Amino acid sequence: MSHVNILIHAVWGTHNREPVLIPGKRELLLDHIRQNARSKGIYVDTINAHTDHVHCLISLEADQNIAKVMQLIKGEAAFWANKENLFHTKLEWAEDYFAASVSKSALGKVRNYIRKQGEHHQKLTFMQEYANFIEHYNFGQG
Repeated sequence: MSHVNILIHAVWGTHNREPVLIPGKRELLLDHIRQNARSKGIYVDTINAHTDHVHCLISLEADQNIAKVMQLIKGEAAFWANKENLFHTKLEWAEDYFAASVSKSALGKVRNYIRKQGEHHQKLTFMQEYANFIEHYNFGQG
């Protein structure tokens, strides 16, 4: 039996950063994402969203990879939300996403960061936050 402990902080936005994820409705979407992920054997540790993006802390199993997990989560969530007419407009996700591993020592800090999205985005836009992630993790640096 394989023993795997890989935690991933994933962030993805709505198409064109449209503020589709309105309060009251986005909580229904997040609950659905958690339930759907569970049904597919994907463990969502922590999840939260703001009007134009989602943060999710995911634990990967030995037979899972981040590309497939993101495809399953994002695709099904948009399909479900649109079928239910959950939002005032069609929910579409941007193709790209951010994903980085999370060490055991940083786990509490990342969980807290995800939980406090509303407070955090009173000071910073999603694009500023995304740019900070890219810089912090040296993405795009050859």
